[in-house]
Amino acid sequence: MQMLNLQAEGLEMDPADLYQPDGSGLMSAVVDLGGGTASFVSDNGLLFTNHHVAFGALQRASDPEHNYLQNGFLAQTTAEEIQAPGSTAGVLLSYREVTERIFAALKEGMSPLERYHAIDLAKKKLVREAEAGGPDLFAEVASMYAGNQYYLFVYKQIKDIRIVYAPPQDLGNFGGEIDNWMWPRHTCDFTFLRAYVSPEGVGVEYSPENVPYRPKEYFRIAETGLKDGDFTFIMGYPGKTYRNYSAPELQFDIEKLEKSIQNRLEYIAFFEEASQRNKAVEIKYANTLRGLLNGLKNYRGKLEGFAKADLVNKKKEIDRKFSEWANKENSRARLYSSIGEGIDNFLASEYKDFHWKESEITSLTAYGYGAALLTQAHLIVRMALEGQKPDLEREERYQERNRPKLLSAIKLAERSYDLAVDKDYTILRLQKLAGLSKYETPQFLKAIVSRPGGIPSWAETAFQTTKLTGSDYRLSLVEKTPAELKALNDPLLDFAFALEEEMAVLRKKKHMMAQQLEDLKKIYIKGMLEMRNNRMAPDANSTIRFTSGPVKGYSPRDAVYYQPFTTLQGLIEKDTGEFPFRVPEKLKTLHREKDFGNYAAPELGDVPACFLNTTNVTGGNSGSPTLNARGEIVGIVFDMTYESVIGDYYIIPEFQRVINVDIRYVLFVAEKFSGAAYLIKEIGWGGRL
Repeated sequence: MQMLNLQAEGLEMDPADLYQPDGSGLMSAVVDLGGGTASFVSDNGLLFTNHHVAFGALQRASDPEHNYLQNGFLAQTTAEEIQAPGSTAGVLLSYREVTERIFAALKEGMSPLERYHAIDLAKKKLVREAEAGGPDLFAEVASMYAGNQYYLFVYKQIKDIRIVYAPPQDLGNFGGEIDNWMWPRHTCDFTFLRAYVSPEGVGVEYSPENVPYRPKEYFRIAETGLKDGDFTFIMGYPGKTYRNYSAPELQFDIEKLEKSIQNRLEYIAFFEEASQRNKAVEIKYANTLRGLLNGLKNYRGKLEGFAKADLVNKKKEIDRKFSEWANKENSRARLYSSIGEGIDNFLASEYKDFHWKESEITSLTAYGYGAALLTQAHLIVRMALEGQKPDLEREERYQERNRPKLLSAIKLAERSYDLAVDKDYTILRLQKLAGLSKYETPQFLKAIVSRPGGIPSWAETAFQTTKLTGSDYRLSLVEKTPAELKALNDPLLDFAFALEEEMAVLRKKKHMMAQQLEDLKKIYIKGMLEMRNNRMAPDANSTIRFTSGPVKGYSPRDAVYYQPFTTLQGLIEKDTGEFPFRVPEKLKTLHREKDFGNYAAPELGDVPACFLNTTNVTGGNSGSPTLNARGEIVGIVFDMTYESVIGDYYIIPEFQRVINVDIRYVLFVAEKFSGAAYLIKEIGWGGRL
């Protein structure tokens, strides 16, 4: 933030009041929600986030009898609040640079694999030291600028998150995938959660005795609404960007996106068909299907954006200028002149084929889109194998500090898969893997493919005879040794052992190649920083970030201009009576009678629904608070425009727009539509927006 003249842009507070390394400041009210962002809005642990961020928790809490996805949920008292299964919150306490500690672990003459393990071990030691300071501390070491800098972030981890209020899907997911990434938008994409801790203030698992968390800071709601041109800023936890990529890396990612689109189309078709079997299946796979569809549209938008912007050639020109700069001095030339060519050669080498093969195999048991029971079997096998090692030598996910997360994943799996559907999906994935013509059939599949009836016959038998279908049984296996698991002769565990044998070889090579690539990128980024006098932001990596910009519309194409605000009138105009464009009757009545309460904008004559600003965000920012010049909440981030998805790689200012749900829409729906006046009172808002 030192690089930004925020007050000249319009900020009406001291930038130092936003955040300090000791954890003080408004930024401490911004919460990492594990793939999304939330913000404290009361001194009683109340959180604002997106409906789509809480979608997974709502799905896991739902069943055909209590379908919170479709009907929404409202707790009239704290006693009625329900658990948000699988949700945790990280409250940032401090951060500091630890580059010297990491670099001290590196010795001359180390191989790439030795460097990888040395860095990994140094990170784990720093994390262990930090987490020794308290029972609910969670730490991570994040690489900045491709390994040129490292920072240690320490969080208070809150494990008891509860659902307070979620609107029905007709509002929370209005427009569905048709409107996703699009403007104009009218989605009321918000949910209220609450964070709970022990009576002593410690972050612990759910217990009826837990009490609402008292944050050091929380956001106030703006008493005046936004207008076109007003300054705004956003704080949140963006997942990953690639703006500092070289041209060869961009070209490589284009191929990855094209391949991912092909895979997603196949998986989407499968889950859409499966979801028609019955309501229970539809609910269980709702989050999976929504994630697949969301990514599909995003990836297509990126590829369209790359082509329209001629981005590969733009990146090549940046690399050419970098090489030209490097060659002006011999000392620079020795370091940087051939680094772009080095990255290009590496990505075009064995790495490319290895990457495709490794990603296809590992995605078989990837959380979210892998085959559910195979994923569970592999998780149990990995826990047993990693458990044989000293804790610091284990892969990070399998260290003792992360054991509660693994147990939660085993316990909650039941809520997100159906046995018959999972069997069919397993057949699909294994047949796809066996049919990769470019590669030899993986060793762990050869025996299955060659047996009578092949993969379908094996899957039928395996799913009939496995005992892994119950979470209680799976949890009973987590203390067993590899030998004890093998002695069970469970077909899915046997498969997981064979799979892991091959994956272990791939993993070792992946670590080596990842370090080789980072060694090259580290030099490239170091040179770029030098050329730009350090005026270059690090790419996002799920750590806290800040972005600012005014409320502003845009012109996506000739003769078209999009205004920066939408209203309830636009919502009514889209009504078809069928999801995803079904407007609840009560909302139509409120609009017809102009029963807007205090939430209408005089200049619009209506309740504002959503607005655009020129900030830049990515996945992970969803749920971030959008703030005015005084640091008050005026909206919640939930999307980007279709023309902006290229922003993960390259910002085009005239097109870069973020979509926010207006806080006036949020409060209007909560109070006037759902009758949650007590929540309006809790957040302390009583003025007129």
